[in-house]
Amino acid sequence: MTPLMAPAPLAGSDLYERILTAPGGLVVLEHGDSAALVEQFRALARHNGQSVYAWNPEGGMENLREAHARVPGSQRLSNALRYIQQSIHFGVYLLAQFPLPLTASDSTLLRQLARAPAGHVRRVVLLDAAPSLVASFDDVAVRLSSTAPMAQRPRLRDGRWLL
Repeated sequence: MTPLMAPAPLAGSDLYERILTAPGGLVVLEHGDSAALVEQFRALARHNGQSVYAWNPEGGMENLREAHARVPGSQRLSNALRYIQQSIHFGVYLLAQFPLPLTASDSTLLRQLARAPAGHVRRVVLLDAAPSLVASFDDVAVRLSSTAPMAQRPRLRDGRWLL
């Protein structure tokens, strides 16, 4: 008898594709190591040339495709969210280390960004957000996990292989 195996973490490109195909504009991503995930997305953005940004309160919004390219004045979450909202281009925005509690205007902006975009893909990804924050957006956010579901092993039944 084989022991049960834990689900394997998804590669950065698989996770990126799941984010892009999510039905809404706001994605909650549960991942154990946000810094490692940002670095995977940095490599992916440089390889495929896509616009991927990461935000944190110390540095503000950073373009992961271009080294040391930051959005001026984006250290405050409200400014970063307004920048995302006003963008008319494709983009994936990774947000981590939220100041809690969120202001009413920040919550409103996140809810507006959660609506399905018209015409272009724009995804806001909350990385390892606090459960209280996630609960406040349960009605509009899409939840993703960075682990792939455990693949079922085929079994033989009545001379046929079943999954």
